[in-house]
Amino acid sequence: MTHQRDRIHEYIATHPGEHFNAVTRALDLAPGQVQYHLKKLRNQGQIVEENLYGRTHYYTQEYDPCERRAIAVLRRETARDILFYLLEHGPSKPDPVADELEIARSTLEWHLNHLVEQNLVKKQRDKHNHVTLVVTTPTETIRLLEEVTPSLSGRMLDRFTRLVDNLLPE
Repeated sequence: MTHQRDRIHEYIATHPGEHFNAVTRALDLAPGQVQYHLKKLRNQGQIVEENLYGRTHYYTQEYDPCERRAIAVLRRETARDILFYLLEHGPSKPDPVADELEIARSTLEWHLNHLVEQNLVKKQRDKHNHVTLVVTTPTETIRLLEEVTPSLSGRMLDRFTRLVDNLLPE
């Protein structure tokens, strides 16, 4: 492998689920150069890509498809905050979660849809159809949370969304 390809592979190994632009920025390489080496790494079977929610995420071979999709969601700061809240407080109604995180209910639902889709959270309904949010596999979720830190751009996007949520009347 070349020096740059080694750098890209190492970055992906230590930052599973990172997306293309984040890899390019973190390594200060030209997009075409990163694209070329990612293609070579994919063809050699050293990395896997997963297209999810409008972004292409990169992983080393050790992650199965379920883990890859979960990690992609966990790269979002707000999704992580929702999980941390549920892990700390246990099963919860949506309104207290949105209030504590200071996000609009629609923002909460957008992230919950992805968390439910990736089987990280489930919505339990009682006989009156009221929803309670529950972490599906707490031990596995904690393990995945420890492996991922949201990228700077992801954190900025989530924080901007929160800012807008706080500025707009409900």
